[in-house]
Amino acid sequence: MTTAAHTIAVGLERLLGSGKVSTDPALLAGYSRDQAPHPPEASALAVVFAESTADVQAVVRACAAAGIRVVARGAGSGLSGGAHAVTESVILSLERMDRILELRAGDEVAVVEPGVVNADLNAAAAEHGLMYAPDPASFTFATIGGNIATNAGGLRCAKYGVTRDSVLALDVVLADGELVRLGHSTFKGVAGYDLVALLVGSEGTLGIVVGATVRLRHLPVKVCTIAAFFPDLASAAAGVLAVGRARVQPAIMELMDHGSIADADALNGTDLASRCTVLLLIQTDGFGAEAEAAVVREVLAAEGGTLSAPGDPAAELFVQLRRNSRGSGTENELRVGEDVAVPRSRLVDYARELERIGREYGVFMKMVAHAGDGNLHPMFWAEPDDGGRDEAVARLRGALDESVRVALSMGGTITGEHGIGTFKLPWLGWEHSERVRELARGIKDVFDPHGVLNPGKAI
Repeated sequence: MTTAAHTIAVGLERLLGSGKVSTDPALLAGYSRDQAPHPPEASALAVVFAESTADVQAVVRACAAAGIRVVARGAGSGLSGGAHAVTESVILSLERMDRILELRAGDEVAVVEPGVVNADLNAAAAEHGLMYAPDPASFTFATIGGNIATNAGGLRCAKYGVTRDSVLALDVVLADGELVRLGHSTFKGVAGYDLVALLVGSEGTLGIVVGATVRLRHLPVKVCTIAAFFPDLASAAAGVLAVGRARVQPAIMELMDHGSIADADALNGTDLASRCTVLLLIQTDGFGAEAEAAVVREVLAAEGGTLSAPGDPAAELFVQLRRNSRGSGTENELRVGEDVAVPRSRLVDYARELERIGREYGVFMKMVAHAGDGNLHPMFWAEPDDGGRDEAVARLRGALDESVRVALSMGGTITGEHGIGTFKLPWLGWEHSERVRELARGIKDVFDPHGVLNPGKAI
């Protein structure tokens, strides 16, 4: 252990008490990174397991005084390096702050600590006929605090929006340790600047969320699920646009190519890939679910889709496989998943471009997509050949760069829901002008003038 690590660990343990601070090398290695494909720049000096807002305040104040950086972390489910340790940093784990403080069914509101797992909040809400709408693929283990940090989306965001659309108020510890409350407990409220919207998606760079008031929705009285099988990506994407032209708003509209379906089969012991090449999954919900489903079925059949029979349990199984799996294989320098979004009208064009990019750069590609809002998750990977590993990495990087350039040329964005972290920073200047990035840095300086909170991320 270095002198700096020992000093900060001893100081924090004195402040917080035993059992909340660790410098175990194996634990540090695990907590110093999230699931991004690149390693962190350094290992953390220590990991602190906060159990209260007072703990968080004490850690931030002590680290600020000692010139130590603080990287807040939930479950580490992020994919862009937003929770990676930085040089001379402490990882502040919020996983023990996992209480649902209030669930006011009459108000359709819950008040939660940041370590509450998304699925646990949904289970509690379901007892009252309610749900928390954002549902990222990692919902069974991702925390609400982490979802807030990246403005996570999920399957239901086609109809119900992303995390920002469900957050009403935040309790935030600032870079000097002060606790502030932002937002309101009502569905409407326009007093002052919308600092809640600013904090959601800020990746822990402006403040550390220690509490959140979130909006709940009614569980639908009826859900209809449709699986439509298509011969290729472009025709399935055309089906998405056709549903939009029919003025139907599905709750879920997901696209899976053959490789992703086969991947789900391998993980779950199913054999669904034998039924189709490309799959479009659509769920309608609410009192009009059946009427909307009838329109969707008619539209997709006209586009050449082969549809599951009404009530076919395989359709719902597809949804569960999609919802519960991020796919097999750890992301690394030879295997990277992307998170671009394009206008829905360009889905067909972008699907074709992805296939072209894979061919031209000699890399493999499979894809899932939140097709209802144009957010695509292609997975690119390269196999070393005679050129060796370095050459394969170069091909993969070229394919990733090209996929981002094409998305931006179509009016898209470099990240729909995973965040910038550190992995996507090289592309941020392709989307945002230097003046816009200067404004963002100015905001960071107002909230965190000494660079204590998660420096080098997001902007």
